[in-house]
Amino acid sequence: MSESLSGRTILMSGGSRGIGLAIAVAAGRHRANVVILAKTDQPDPRLPGTVHTAVAEIEEAGGQALAVVGDVRVEADVERAVASAVERFGGVDIVVNNASALNLVGTEELSVKRYDLMQQINSRGTFLLTRAALPHLRKSDRARVLTLSPPINLAPHWLGKFPAYMLSKYGMTLLTLGWAAEFAEDGIAANCLWPQTTIATAAVVNLLGGEEAASRARSPQIMADAAVAVLGLPSERTGETFIDVDVLAETGVTDLSPYGGGDDPELDFFVDPR
Repeated sequence: MSESLSGRTILMSGGSRGIGLAIAVAAGRHRANVVILAKTDQPDPRLPGTVHTAVAEIEEAGGQALAVVGDVRVEADVERAVASAVERFGGVDIVVNNASALNLVGTEELSVKRYDLMQQINSRGTFLLTRAALPHLRKSDRARVLTLSPPINLAPHWLGKFPAYMLSKYGMTLLTLGWAAEFAEDGIAANCLWPQTTIATAAVVNLLGGEEAASRARSPQIMADAAVAVLGLPSERTGETFIDVDVLAETGVTDLSPYGGGDDPELDFFVDPR
């Protein structure tokens, strides 16, 4: 299912920690070049990792990496990241839209400022990064856009839970599925990837229930392994929203115990029991 990522250049938003970092390091093990656009230039006592430590981990894993300190909401920063990728590695083969803001409150409790932040990072940032990379994706012989966003689940219990966050994440998905159709003749594949369960990241520990929630969450490595598999798919596999466990099952991986989460892992947002 997976082709080699060796020598391919990935442009990623975020990636200093969590799922993005796990994907970037996994790509590094396959000898990919990874360019990370992220704001985390200096360490934060509340959160581990910076864009610079991420680069060190990718290179230690066997890849080449470049840090671009910037904000995915700022068009000039995004264009600088693309230009840096082209200057250092000669082009862009893959865009990974990873950066995302999370705010799980209802409409009345959510300030306009925080609403705008989510839309700007999630859907607008996804648009800016992909749009800026398009001229170079067209030149790649295996171009792909991978967006970390959920399937469009219109069940009322998801539509009404936190509409602003839902809109920002579904916006990422709709853009990506739209690009799959818009650029099919250009040979640019576009897919989404989402975890079946919560993932043990700082966001889960800090926002979703602490260590107890983390104990029912799987390791970021499950998303990394699934992402590597999706990035190696033939270009005909486009316009799909993948769930990590389904991707792994397609590669023959059915034992999920190495990824943790216990016997009853917590389902992620927008994912219903099967």
